[in-house]
This record gives sequence, C-alpha cells and structure tokens, in this order.
Amino acid sequence: MRSAQADWSAMAREADPLADRTVAAIVGPWSGATGATGPGMARLGQATRLMAGWTTNGNLASWAPAPGSADADVVAALRAYIDEGSRLPEWTRPADVERAETVFMDYGPLSCVLLFCASLPECYVLPQLSEVLHVAGQLEAHTEHRIRQTAAMVFPVMMKDGLTGASGGGIATVLKVRLIHATIRHLILRGSPREASGRIEPSAPVKPDANLYRALLAHGWDVPRQGVPCSQLELAYTLLTFGYVFLRGMRTLGLPLTREEEEATLHAWNVAGHVLGIRDELMAHTMEEAAAMFEGLQATARADPSKPDVRPGLGRALMDTMARSIRLPVIRHLPVPLTRWLVGPDTAREIGADERVGLLTWVTFRVALAAVRLVDGVVRLVLPRFSLARMFTRIVGYHLLTRFLLDQTRPLALPDELLQPMHGAVAQWHHDAQAPGWVNRMEDRLTTTGRWSPVP
Repeated sequence: MRSAQADWSAMAREADPLADRTVAAIVGPWSGATGATGPGMARLGQATRLMAGWTTNGNLASWAPAPGSADADVVAALRAYIDEGSRLPEWTRPADVERAETVFMDYGPLSCVLLFCASLPECYVLPQLSEVLHVAGQLEAHTEHRIRQTAAMVFPVMMKDGLTGASGGGIATVLKVRLIHATIRHLILRGSPREASGRIEPSAPVKPDANLYRALLAHGWDVPRQGVPCSQLELAYTLLTFGYVFLRGMRTLGLPLTREEEEATLHAWNVAGHVLGIRDELMAHTMEEAAAMFEGLQATARADPSKPDVRPGLGRALMDTMARSIRLPVIRHLPVPLTRWLVGPDTAREIGADERVGLLTWVTFRVALAAVRLVDGVVRLVLPRFSLARMFTRIVGYHLLTRFLLDQTRPLALPDELLQPMHGAVAQWHHDAQAPGWVNRMEDRLTTTGRWSPVP
C-alpha cells in the first residue's frame, strides 16, 4: 500500500484492463473523432439489457441468452468477462465476510443513515469523481436515482451470502457496476483509456433530458490534468467511503465496533473491491491504514480543485432530497447538521452541506446532541448497551429507508430474487434488540408500529 500511496497521480491514470477490454469488444471500432458507430452504441445498449439477467451469484456460471436472441459477439464478450471477473481473490476469509454481514444486519438502519449522510457526501470531495457523477448521473436532477443505485449495490454485497453464496447477489451486482465504470470511461474518452491522451474537447451542449450515452460523449475531458474517469484512485477512494467512512461514523455516534468487527468489515469491502477491479495494493486492512489513505487522498484532491466546482450542487441536491424524504417536520432537516457532524466542517463546506437550514435547526441539533451524549454517558454506567443516539439515528434511518428503498412507487433497481430478501431484512430492523422496551416504544411513535414494510 505504501508504494501506491507514494504516487497517486499515477493511479489517476490507471483504469481497469478487464472491463475496458470488454467494453471495447462490445462497441467495436470508433468512427472519426466524435464517437462510436451507431451499431456500436446499439451493441452497448444490448449489453446493458443482457446484464439484467445477472440476478444472483449462482446463475452467473450458467448465464447465457437464448440462441439467436442477442449479438453473438456481445454475448461472447460478456461471457469472458464473467468467467474472469467473478472469481473471488485467494485471500478471501469467508468467516470475516460473514462477520461483516452480521454487523450490517445488527446495525442496518444506522448503516443506511451513514451511507446517505456520510459515505455519499464524502464521495463528492474528489473533484474528478464529482465531475463524473455530475455528468453521468446528472445528479442534481436525479438525486433519488443515484441514491437508489448506490443502495442497490450496498445491500446485495452486505446481505447474507452476498459475496460468498450462490443465493446472494453481491458479485453479480458489482460486476454490473464495474462494466458501467468502463462504459463511462470509454464514452467520455471516446475510445480506450490506454489510447487517451491530451485534452478531449467537449462537443455541442446537450439538453438536460439527453440520455446518458449522449451526455458522456459530449462532455469532454482533460487527461493530463484529470487522469482517466473512474480511475484506480477514484475507485480506491470510493471503496473507503463504504467501509472506512461507515466505521468512522459508528465511532462518531459513540457506537464503536470491536477491532475484529471493524477489520472484518474492511475485509468484506476489499473482497467486493477486488471484484470491482480495484488493485489489491490500494486496499486498507486496518482503520489506521484506512484513515491514512483516506486523508491522503482528500489532501491530494484539495490541492488541485476543479473550476467550475460542481461539488456544492451535488451536496445541496442530496441534502434537499433527504429533507423531502422525511415526513416529520421536527426532524425533516436533521440530515444537514447530522451530515456536517459526521463528515466534518471542511467537507461539509466544500460540498455545500452547511448552507440549507436556519440557525434554529443548528441550535436544536447541538442541544439535542449534548443532551443525548449526557444521558447516554450516565445511563450506560448501569445499562452498557443503552443508546439514545442509536434510537434517534434509527428513526432517521427508517424515514430514509421507506422513501428511497421501500417505496413501491419508486422501485429499486434490483431483481426480484434480491429485492424480496432485502425487504425481509429491512422488516427485521423494526425492533432494536439492544434497546429497552420503552425505547422501542418511543421509537415506534416516531416511525411505525410493527414491521418496517414497503410503502403502499
């Protein structure tokens, strides 16, 4: 890891050979300087539709479209990609992966709050990563879609058997995301990342409702300054936001895990990162390693800010979307100060997460935070597992979950084979086994009584 950290600029120019070869084989030769051929784009769209058939880890080995239903070259490229990309690394420790799954189930609502209020905001700190998110997801206009896409990867990875069982869907889901990254690179760079050099000039502006392919092709990119989109540097950083930032958030909430649980969580995400195409030497195995890598990457990003800066727009869109998702007025704007507390004032300022609520909200949050810390500190002398911080965070988690993941009018991008187990997992979170009965009853008054179910 030290040698990789010594030259992050080199990692910004490194991509993912397997996924890039696959996309190149699907798209075929490019036509001139402005983009790929029409048939190439059609084959790329066909590949995207075919990937919908990758529902679980178990069906990857036998996956094959009906004869004659798809371009044979596209099927062959995807088949070769699955065969090589679906292998878990030799250093996988199944017991630690299982331990990480248990942590996720034990702290599910908190995991989701930390995903929305810490992991996603931290993703926006890297200017190049934010620019890719800005153009690829048009995030300001489609924030809910981006949140759902992220959750659609986290849940299959972290639920039972997500990475190590045939019934899980973590490997299948991560392989789809990996190919999406390669597609983004290929379209923005208008060809193979290995051949990209110099500045790629943007083409004519596209309309806000333009499809993803057209928006990526038109964007332009400065390879000498920005490296390649979705580079190894950006992928390594994003991996830390899922593992390290979650664990750091648990510490901030006063709910630290054991060292074994923390390192098991980092290990599980490293296994997922390997399937995602991240180099093994760019992975952290302890909280100390993760903190050093994370802080180093953020310092590198802050030394070379992009202009114009798209980060505040992304952060504000995320804060506004979370506020709209919470029906209770008393806690509607809580995600803003909660995010600022979890990510720190520097990051909150950079992504525009501290400009959207009034003074009363800040004061209320600070007073409540001080009171919760005081009560928790005193009561834990008698009841070590007691935590009002846990209860209030679970309440916020309930409202975010029901809006972003369980609302049946906004289906999550998961196949039924995974969506139903996910609903079952969330339903189990309605009762906090670590809390006294009166705390669970208080929580019910601010959420719902009984199982947490999809919104009708």
